[in-house]
Order: sequence, then structure tokens, then C-alpha cells
Amino acid sequence: MKKFLSCILVMMAIVLTLPAQPPKGMGNSDPEAKKILDAVSAKFKSFKSVQSKFSLKIENSTNKVLGNKTGNVYMKGTKYRVSITGQEIFCDGSNVWTLDKAAKEVTISKLDPSNNTITPQKLFTNFYDKDFLYKLNGITKGVQEIELTPIDKSKPFYKVLVYVTKATQTINSTKVFENAGNRYTYSVSGMNTAGVVDDAMFLFDQKKYPGVEVVDLR
Repeated sequence: MKKFLSCILVMMAIVLTLPAQPPKGMGNSDPEAKKILDAVSAKFKSFKSVQSKFSLKIENSTNKVLGNKTGNVYMKGTKYRVSITGQEIFCDGSNVWTLDKAAKEVTISKLDPSNNTITPQKLFTNFYDKDFLYKLNGITKGVQEIELTPIDKSKPFYKVLVYVTKATQTINSTKVFENAGNRYTYSVSGMNTAGVVDDAMFLFDQKKYPGVEVVDLR
């Protein structure tokens, strides 16, 4: 699949490695930050479904914009669907269809039930546990900024900023600082948690995409 869509999924689930324990002398996390993140996780788990728009902005170290992308994400339990121009990912909770419309190809794989599976849901739940030290930097206009520092220094990024809307206890954006200098900002807007999302939304229907080659890796 194209790198841009892969980047979006990495932004949506930034902690994709095995849990690690903080080494001695590294310090402790901020209890106030943990309270906020725990509340965000609990709030998200209470939603039966989520529909939202998102954007991804890539900048270099001098703040020059290298790319922008927008799309929609739908989530329901372990099911999800990510849609951007020319590209889509469907997941029914068991299988994942990755569609590249330009290449007219869809790849099918099994959803890995392990904790390392890339899913949009992970951005909003306990992504911070064990893999990061975190602290509350402050509050500006009702938005709480939490800084995450990866315990594993071999990760390709050295800092993640998570912005939480205090009134709704939801994440509105996440910014990742890559070791190479690039910065990736994933922003959420128009989140709808009251709508009804049909299960058919998460299934790839080949009839709607005639001429698409199917690569089944299951």
C-alpha cells in the first residue's frame, strides 16, 4: 500500500511495539497526565460507534509543509474503515482489505489479535501504558497538552504531543516528532459518536469495484 496511507495508520496507532518497562533512573510519569489519558480511554470505550473526519500534515524541521491529506474514519468495536482520496482500508474485526484504487488492487490479510495490530482505535485507548513516560505541559484555551517520551530509544521518533479537549475528554490532535526531523500532525474533527454505523460499512464489496485485482494473503 502507498506510504501516505501507511503513515496515517501509524499516526492513528503510534504505539505499535511490544510493551516495555521504564529502566531505572529514567523517571516517572506525571499522575495528572495519567488521569487525563485514563479519562480519554474510558470515554472512548463507552462509544458504540465513531464517525470522524481527519487530516494528516507532514512538515520538516523548519515547519515547511511537505504534504497534506484528509479523509474519514469509521469505528465500531474492533471494526474500522479508513477512507482517503484513492485509498481505503476495511476491517470487519477479522479480515483487513487494503484497497489502492489507482493500482486497481486490494490486498486481504487476517487481523492480528495481538497488541501490536495497527488499528485506529488504539489512538484513543490505552496506547500510552508501559511504552511511554508522560507529563502534562499545560492547558491553553481548554486544550490539555500532554507530552509522551518513548521508553524504547530505538523508536523512529523522540516525542509525541497529545492534545486533549478538556470539556469532552477526547483527543483532537496528535503530533509526532521524528528523529529524522519530520513532524506528523494527525487532527480529528467532526467526531460523531451518536450515529448508527451499519456493519456492511466495514466489508469490502468487490462488486462495487469492478476490475480490481484481489491479492489474498490470508
